Amino acid sequence: MGAPPGYRPSAWVHLLHQLPRADFQLRPVPSGFAPQEQEYQQALLLVVALAGLGLGLSLIFIAVYLIRFCCCRSPEPPGSKSPTPGGGCVTWSCIVALLVGCTGIGIGFYGNSETSDGVSQLSSALLHANHTLSAIDHLVLETVERLGEAVRTELTTLEEVLEPRTELVAAARGARRQAEAVAQQLQGLAFWQGVPLSPLQVAEDVSFVEEYRWLAYVLLLLLELLVCLFTLLGLAKQSKWLVIVMTVMSLLVLVLSWGSMGLEAATAVGLSDFCSNPDPYILNLTQEETGLSSDILSYYFLCNQAVSNPFQQRLTLSQRALANIHSQLLGLEREAVPQFPSAQKPLLSLEETLNVTEGNFHQLVALLHCRGLHKDYGAALRGLCEDALEGLLFLLLFSLLSAGALATALCSLPRAWALFPPRNPSVLCSGSRLSEPLLPAGLEPASPLRSFPGCRRRPH
Repeated sequence: MGAPPGYRPSAWVHLLHQLPRADFQLRPVPSGFAPQEQEYQQALLLVVALAGLGLGLSLIFIAVYLIRFCCCRSPEPPGSKSPTPGGGCVTWSCIVALLVGCTGIGIGFYGNSETSDGVSQLSSALLHANHTLSAIDHLVLETVERLGEAVRTELTTLEEVLEPRTELVAAARGARRQAEAVAQQLQGLAFWQGVPLSPLQVAEDVSFVEEYRWLAYVLLLLLELLVCLFTLLGLAKQSKWLVIVMTVMSLLVLVLSWGSMGLEAATAVGLSDFCSNPDPYILNLTQEETGLSSDILSYYFLCNQAVSNPFQQRLTLSQRALANIHSQLLGLEREAVPQFPSAQKPLLSLEETLNVTEGNFHQLVALLHCRGLHKDYGAALRGLCEDALEGLLFLLLFSLLSAGALATALCSLPRAWALFPPRNPSVLCSGSRLSEPLLPAGLEPASPLRSFPGCRRRPH
């Protein structure tokens, strides 16, 4: 099959297309794009399930790590003033993880933009194809109406004027028959007229879905960016309540990241299967939706020398009929006008109609050639299979970095906030009995007072 101009499956398409696929019973599934088959649907759902498995393992690991940290850490010896071993390493590991998450956010913004550009290119190609099909229908309708009007008025008037000369009347009737034949042939060229599938509607639906997809990813990226920035702020300010709130938000974003990763992976795999050989699926789907013959669809989607123009016979007959009308009108003008001066006006009007019809006919020949619509088909594939797929892969990388960074941060943040010093020194300066239970057992009441200049012991 002939590939659209400028489109060749990329290396990423080949790589993803070669990945093994399996259904829920782990039986191999062919990598051909078949979304209507249950086995193929299960294979894509299994890709989503792998992301769910990754989320479950991440949550289990985080829970086990935090339980071990809370329940199994050794108690500090009484009166110990040395910092907790590894405290600085824990804080810096959390900071590095959040910075990696911010890097992933930048990658995510780029991937979201690339995906949006690819879908926009697809929508633009659909709109241009709709313009071409609408222009064909409009030209055919206009030309047929103009020829019908000429047959009803000018040719009828010409026959009445030339009635005394039967041979001239026969020539006028011959021009009438030729004009009716041209109109009949041209009506068969509007192949998209009455077809239920509208490229304009498809483009609007694609743009509508893409608008909400783009907005959802922007909100997810901004949410993670805010979580990373406020978490870093909480670590810098040593604000325990801010770090706790951001820990809860990090858990939420972690779930969203794994969910988006599953959707992105399944979409990328399915899109690679489609882009590896899009022609058969597009041909079958368009034929089912439109009811058009396979000859017409193959001519426009493949556009190679092996497929002939299905309208060539109609165009040839129409061109011959127009040439015959032109020669008959020249003969009538040469023979009838000297004898019947009143025949000049309808003949001039017919010649004008014929000139307009020939101009429309040449435009129809250009529009009906497969180059224009096949070029739109290639542009749509390039937008979907190059830019959109590349953007999906960048979004997949963003989700992966985000999940790893947030999992690391969730393990580090509780240990980090445990190292924060008390926020209110006056609590340690207070000598009241209410403050004494806050001190660790065995620690002298005077020991914390030395660390805060200006504190004075109150007499009991």
